[in-house]
Amino acid sequence: MIALRWTWRGSAWFTLDMSMRPALPALAAALLFGASTPLAKLLIGTVPPLLLAGLLYLGSGLGLSLLLGLRLLRDPAAAQALRVARADWPWLLGAIACGGMIGPALLMLGLAQLDGARAALLLNLEGVLTALIAWVVFRENADRGIVAGMVAIVAGGLLLAWPTQGLAGSGGVGAVGALLIVGACLAWAVDNNLTRKVATNDAMLVAMLKGLLAGAANTALALAGGATWPSGAALAGGLAVGFLGYGLSLTLFVLALRGLGTARTGAYFSVAPLFGVALSLAIWPEAPSALFWSAAALMALGVWLHVRERHEHEHQHEPLAHSHPHRHDEHHQHRHDFPWDGVGAHSHPHRHEALTHSHAHHPDVHHRHGHPRQTDRAGRTDRRR
Repeated sequence: MIALRWTWRGSAWFTLDMSMRPALPALAAALLFGASTPLAKLLIGTVPPLLLAGLLYLGSGLGLSLLLGLRLLRDPAAAQALRVARADWPWLLGAIACGGMIGPALLMLGLAQLDGARAALLLNLEGVLTALIAWVVFRENADRGIVAGMVAIVAGGLLLAWPTQGLAGSGGVGAVGALLIVGACLAWAVDNNLTRKVATNDAMLVAMLKGLLAGAANTALALAGGATWPSGAALAGGLAVGFLGYGLSLTLFVLALRGLGTARTGAYFSVAPLFGVALSLAIWPEAPSALFWSAAALMALGVWLHVRERHEHEHQHEPLAHSHPHRHDEHHQHRHDFPWDGVGAHSHPHRHEALTHSHAHHPDVHHRHGHPRQTDRAGRTDRRR
């Protein structure tokens, strides 16, 4: 746990506590995905949008298949963890349909009408929509800071999509292009919440299955609709961007879901457009206008409000049986019916007994509990969800 404290001339101070271990995969996923947007923009025009969406996910699936194969060569015993429980398949197939087919297709169509920088910033709405679905549908708790962050990011997205000139000399955002990007964000938000249901499975396996199934489906649809295979260079470029920006990014995202929960992972992932904007402006140099910077500032404020949130209260763990990679910490105190040296992470079916304690936590795979009416540190009453 890392604690950072700022003091301003004796005024009230605040403490920012972050669990960096689960946050780092989310930030790395954001970096890879954010960079993929302007790189995919380079391929628009040489590859039809739907075919490009298919190639991106095929690159993801094929690349991760190779990595999984190398893992099994190094450790054949790891094969027993490479399975998806029967009860998880409906959630996974729903995630594949929304995030692997609908989302990428809408994004590629939107990129055909928008410049890379503004499309990248509009993708910030994915984090907000992810958090809203997690809060309203799946009942994940949302404190005041999370809600305030959502409002700031939405305001930045609306300002960015305002039908005026957002970047110098670029002629404004087309309404249809903006709506397509928002539609992609919604599809990915549904995908993120469904993927949380299968986050205890092997992260690379989940990402590989999504890449192969979604990539094959979108590619087949594009070819059936009259698309033709691109040149060798464009094909290799699409597969490479997909492997990095979708395959590795999604693997890291699933790991973050396991440790942070859906809304918080979406919040950290919201920095992805900032990486995309930086790369986009490097590829297509131009001077951003005041409208552009205002939208970026609101989105940055929203991300900051998310990451500074601290959630701590006494809570009860109900008995739970599941399987996922873990170390023996305060939540994992169990015996083994097989030899284990006590070192490092390992994966096997295990059972958690009932436990009541208090500590700072996220709505991860072990903290999906209700939140009764509580009083915060300042004495204010807060209805936690």
